[in-house]
Amino acid sequence: MQDLKVTLVQTPLFWEDIKKNLEMFSQKLFELKDKTDLIVLPEMFNTGFSMNVNILAEKMGGRSIQWLSETAAELNCNVVGSLIIGEKEFNYNRLIWMRPDGSFFHYDKRHLFRMLDEHKSFTAGEDRQIVEINGWRLCPLICYDLRFPVWSRNRGDYDGLIYIANWPEARRHAWSSLLVARAIENQAYVIGVNRVGQDGNGLAFSGDSAAIDSRGKVFSKTQPYNAEIETVILSYQDLQDFREKFQVSLDADNFKLTPIWALHFAGKV
Repeated sequence: MQDLKVTLVQTPLFWEDIKKNLEMFSQKLFELKDKTDLIVLPEMFNTGFSMNVNILAEKMGGRSIQWLSETAAELNCNVVGSLIIGEKEFNYNRLIWMRPDGSFFHYDKRHLFRMLDEHKSFTAGEDRQIVEINGWRLCPLICYDLRFPVWSRNRGDYDGLIYIANWPEARRHAWSSLLVARAIENQAYVIGVNRVGQDGNGLAFSGDSAAIDSRGKVFSKTQPYNAEIETVILSYQDLQDFREKFQVSLDADNFKLTPIWALHFAGKV
């Protein structure tokens, strides 16, 4: 299995300005053509973490999806990021994983950040996704999902976790600590990409984007607070060697995830 090149894009975002954000990313990313396998953008990369869904929500096939398709094709790599998608009467914080050939899949954020009323503006997703790229199996998740280890649990179905975020500076210790924890407990690579700068609500973001190996060691060089683009290399052989040497998964507990709606229906919550 070949190694995987993953590019972390840590940057400020223009508040609720889709046009400026897409132009900014086009300028930042153009030098990556044929130099990486996967580009990871922050959560709500085209607007910032806004609840202004009535104005900012796009349809599938809208200009941001088209931009993702054109960018993946031009740079000859996969591109992943989330944006506000409206479908019928529902809105989703939807992660799009775009391939160079224009095919894609999506993941709707499962855990909505109620401390900023995200649960009042968006509908939660129900299904976790695993995507294959060059033989690697990756599980992409969004921000607040990081706090829920059961949802992130490796069931022998992935080699790496990817978290895209708008995670405020005030809780940066939790962000960095939980990224390391997810890597250790799941014996998997973890990529965390967070924005920097300040948003329209006055929240500050330190970034602290990181690539972490299956032992919990941070091996990326991206510095907090800086706008940086870094490409890291994930070694499949190193991952397999460690898993075979230290077989924690053989003693893992079995469990079953039950959708919250099913618990409500059964009168258990």
